[in-house]
Amino acid sequence: MATNEIFLKAAGIHKTYRIGKKGIQVLRGVDLEIPRGSWTSLLGASGSGKTTLLNILGTLERPDSGDIACDGIHYRAMSARQASKFRNKRIGFIFQSYHMMPELTILENVMLAGRLNGSAASGLRQHAESLLEKVGLRDRMKHRPTELSGGEQQRAAIARSLVNSPDLILADEPTGNLDSKTGGGILEIFQALHRDQNAPTIVMITHNQAVAELGDRILHLVDGRLSDAPPLI
Repeated sequence: MATNEIFLKAAGIHKTYRIGKKGIQVLRGVDLEIPRGSWTSLLGASGSGKTTLLNILGTLERPDSGDIACDGIHYRAMSARQASKFRNKRIGFIFQSYHMMPELTILENVMLAGRLNGSAASGLRQHAESLLEKVGLRDRMKHRPTELSGGEQQRAAIARSLVNSPDLILADEPTGNLDSKTGGGILEIFQALHRDQNAPTIVMITHNQAVAELGDRILHLVDGRLSDAPPLI
């Protein structure tokens, strides 16, 4: 449930990747303000830098210049260890390719995220089971990822992202590998999550205009910058 309070703010974000002597400038001064509890959709062409921006917002990468503040905490002041601790505690990631540990059951995958955050073992299992039940995987908890469909794995990934009760959810094409029916089920979970009174702030990458329109706001990444206006064709 969105508020008027700015929760996530980026200012002057630049990022260039070096390939040999050649530099590829991906982000060219990105400015961004996202209200607490809102759902922001990021649209952009393939290779436009959407995933790079999401990784920077999630402390997985550092920008070449600029700063990000999440709930008043500035990323540039963090050491790598502090960034890791902040990420584990306050940010939930949902990837297009699920990123499940194949040797663990689905329940163990979800619990692992809690253990990495230092959650006490007592209560963690029950919490993880509750989340998996919420996403419709009550009867699949003891299965390994390879025994689940893509849609089921993505549901498990959503449960994993929520296990530490994060303030920020970063989702990179969460329906990109799924058929329309299965993807629709995933989006229903996001919509229910977003309606919650204590909803986390959501930033979602998608290439699908219809999916993007489910959010409160659509931003377009064009030529390394963000804009509310779609690009001219």
